[in-house]
Amino acid sequence: MNYLAHSILSFTDGQLVGNMIADFIRNNERENFPLEIQEGIKLHRFIDTFTDSHPAVSEAKKIFSPLVRLYSGAFVDVAFDYFVAHHYPENELKNHSQKTYKILWNNEQWLPENYKQMLVRMEKDDWLTNYRTDRGIRFSMQNVLNKAQYLEKDLPVFDIFLENKNLLQIYFDQFFPDILRECRLSFG
Repeated sequence: MNYLAHSILSFTDGQLVGNMIADFIRNNERENFPLEIQEGIKLHRFIDTFTDSHPAVSEAKKIFSPLVRLYSGAFVDVAFDYFVAHHYPENELKNHSQKTYKILWNNEQWLPENYKQMLVRMEKDDWLTNYRTDRGIRFSMQNVLNKAQYLEKDLPVFDIFLENKNLLQIYFDQFFPDILRECRLSFG
């Protein structure tokens, strides 16, 4: 799952902070954070592990894998954030996004420098709300391509998303209730 899903699947402010910064810290740095943020880091790892092992996600990866091979999971994550965004009314999503940015900045002392730099761009361009739009997903997929060391930067990944949107929606619908339930049971 990508940033929006990780924010939605957090149940406390501390979990949100830990969940959002988990990819920006080393595992051995985890104990430097308050317990609630540590729980968010564990939640992030739980979400990633659960997602990677879910059969619907495995099927969704097959859509992107002929084009991007091992990076298919990253593109499924972005695609699924599109469907997460559509899972909620637009005003509720906008409120969630604004609340998320506020909580993160209120906990700025715990944010790694490289995360803070990204958060400035994330908030300025309102990534969380813009996952709802095709333009936002195109932007996010291009960001993945730009960061991917072994992929050409002009691959038609967004076109693959558009061509397979209905099938990806089916896989998302099979997956999301499961991850939501498991996160609530384990961390809610």
